Amino acid sequence: MKKVRITVKRIACYRDLMEEYENPMEHACDMREGQVFLANGWQKPQGFCPSAWDTLSPFVMALSHGAEDLYDGWMKNPRSAMLSCNDGFRPVSFLLEALEEDAD
Repeated sequence: MKKVRITVKRIACYRDLMEEYENPMEHACDMREGQVFLANGWQKPQGFCPSAWDTLSPFVMALSHGAEDLYDGWMKNPRSAMLSCNDGFRPVSFLLEALEEDAD
């Protein structure tokens, strides 16, 4: 099993949808563009958003176990995936990359 690097690539914010549908929130997301997390195999990195992990974890598990060419070769790097969390108001795009480094 390998480690998987998870990089926050982009954070979107749909204020029009928030104003129309979302209940007011003081704090919703701690992610920052450029932030990097390291998954030890399929284990959730410390400080990683639990909701985003629910979306990403099947892909992290697959990549950590050697999966390649997810979705029939959609990525230039066959050992990677570009995914977003399931927050429809402020989706965060993550780049997942399987590393050569073995998980602990």
